[in-house]
Parts: sequence; C-alpha cells; structure tokens
Amino acid sequence: MITLKRKTGDEGEDKAAEFLKAKGYKILARNYASKYGEIDIIARLKNAIVFVEVKTRASMSYGGGVAAVNVSKQNKITKTAITYIKENKPKFDSITFDIITITDGKIEHIQNAFAIEGYTI
Repeated sequence: MITLKRKTGDEGEDKAAEFLKAKGYKILARNYASKYGEIDIIARLKNAIVFVEVKTRASMSYGGGVAAVNVSKQNKITKTAITYIKENKPKFDSITFDIITITDGKIEHIQNAFAIEGYTI
C-alpha cells in the first residue's frame, strides 16, 4: 500500500524531473540506491553530473524542505553519489549537489546547495 507521504514524494519527484528536463538537463537515473542511501534524481547538464534531492511539502507548517537536508543527509547523499560514480564511471568535469523544494506547488531549485568535503572520488 502506498502511503500519502510516498505518493506526495513521488509526484514531487516527477515534477522536479520535468522541471529539470525543461531546463536542459538529461535525467540519468531516478531513485538510485546504495547501501548508504538514495538519491532522488541524477542528471547531466553539459559536462556536470548533478545529484538532486527533492523535498515536497504541502505547506511550510513543519519547516521547509531545505532544512530536512541536514549534514547527516548530505553525507548519505555524498556517499551514494560516490558509489554511483564508481559503478557507472560517467565522464564529467564537475559535480553539483542540488536541492529542489516543492511547497504548495511552487518549485525552488537551489543549485550547489552543498559540496563534497573530505571525500575522494
């Protein structure tokens, strides 16, 4: 059984993927999982690989989506991104970690929301 929370999240990820495609991104993977966690969307823009965390909220009542991407979540995303790169060996010049928040249907794209620090690829 799909929960309302999961359904809302899936719909948000679909909207985010369409938003990115409209901006010229090529979607490489969705819901990529490793033993460290999951990345909602992996995309390419020119020669950059973009790892995107999507947070969908019905309202700001419980805080915005960006606040949910804390240091612990960032570390999980980073380790999962490294796993993706090692497994798939994509060619790239740069890597970015973006967050897309969808609140009350409004999309906000925060590019370069955080960076890899202390990791080697």
